[in-house]
Amino acid sequence: MTLDLNNIVANMLHHRQNTIGTGEPISPPIVQASTYKLPAVPEGEYQYGRVSNPTWSAAEQAIALLEDADVVAFPSGMAAISAVLLTTMRPGETLLLPSDGYYVSRLVAQKILAPMGVLIDECPSLEYDSRDFNDYKLVMVETPSNPKLDICDLQAMAAKCQAAGALLMVDNTTMTPLGQRPLDLGADIVVSADTKALNGHSDALFGHVASRNAEFIDGIREWRTISGSIVGAHDAWLVHRGLETLEIRYERMCANAGIIAARLAAHGAVESVVYPGLESHAGHELAKAQMLTFGTILGVTFKDVATAEAFIDGSKYIVAATSFGGVHTSAERRARWGDDVADSYVRLSLGIEPTEALWADMLRSLDAL
Repeated sequence: MTLDLNNIVANMLHHRQNTIGTGEPISPPIVQASTYKLPAVPEGEYQYGRVSNPTWSAAEQAIALLEDADVVAFPSGMAAISAVLLTTMRPGETLLLPSDGYYVSRLVAQKILAPMGVLIDECPSLEYDSRDFNDYKLVMVETPSNPKLDICDLQAMAAKCQAAGALLMVDNTTMTPLGQRPLDLGADIVVSADTKALNGHSDALFGHVASRNAEFIDGIREWRTISGSIVGAHDAWLVHRGLETLEIRYERMCANAGIIAARLAAHGAVESVVYPGLESHAGHELAKAQMLTFGTILGVTFKDVATAEAFIDGSKYIVAATSFGGVHTSAERRARWGDDVADSYVRLSLGIEPTEALWADMLRSLDAL
C-alpha cells in the first residue's frame, strides 16, 4: 500500500488556524457550557450541552481529517463500540466478534445484546478468512488482534462482507490512521479508543466512530445525543492537543518497536517474540501489504510467570500498566485478564523513550533473569 500522509497530517495541524479569524486562539478553547443563548426559534450549531460542544467539534474535525471520513467522538473507545453495536443490531440478527480480540467488546455482546435477542457468534481472527459471512448483519474485527497480534486480510474481508450484505467494522485502536487505514481498504466503520495513541499522554478517556456513510454517521450522532454518551470538554481538548504530536510520537514508537522486537527475539531469556514487522510472524507479508507501519506493540513470551514479572519489575523504563499507546513504554501479562495467551505472555507497548537508553534498561533486566 502506498499513501503519502504528509498532506493529511499537515492539513490536520493547520485546520483550525485556517478557519479562525484575527485575534482568535490557535488552541481551541475549553468550552465548559451546558447551555447556550437560544432566543426565539432554535437555530445555530450549539444549543444544548448534550447535543454539541465547540471543543468536541475541534477534536472531531481534526480526527476526521486523519480518517478522511465523518467522525463522532465518544467518552471512551468502548462507548464508541457500544454505540455501533446498539444502533446496528436488532433481535434475530447475528453479530460476528473475534474471540481473541479485546474482551470487553465480547462482554457488551454477551451481557447486553444477547438478552435483547441478538445472536452472537465468535471465532479466532485467523479463521475469519474461511468464514461465510452471509448470515451476519455486522462483522467486527481487530487486526492486529489484541493481544496476540494476528493479522486479518481487511481488503478480502471487506469484499466478502459487501457480497454478503454485511457491514464490516474494524477496531483500529492499535494502529491509528497513521499505521493502517481500514476505510481505504473497504471497511464500512472504524472504531478507536483514542485514550491510547491518538491522545498519547495517559490523561484522558476518549473514542471515536468514523465512516464515509453519511446516513450511518447521522444515526451514531443521534444515538450519542439521545443516550447522553458525551465527551467532557477538557478531555476533548487534551485529545486535540495530543493529535498535534501524534505523527512524531508514533514514528518513534514504531521505530522502537521494530528495533527492540529484533533484539528481544535474539536474547536467550526470551522464549519468543510476536511482532508483525518480524519475518517470523505468520502475517508478515500481509502486514507489509495492508499496513503503513508494523505498529508499536510486541508480544513477548518468557519461560514462566515469575520470569515475565521479573522482567517488567526490573525495568525502570517500563510502566506496569494495563493500557498502551502512551509516551511511556508499558507492559503487562495479559493472561491475568483472562486472555487466551500463555501465562508468561507479556504485551509490551513501546513509548517514545530514546531507543538505546530504553534497550540498555531492558537488557539489564533481561540479563538479570
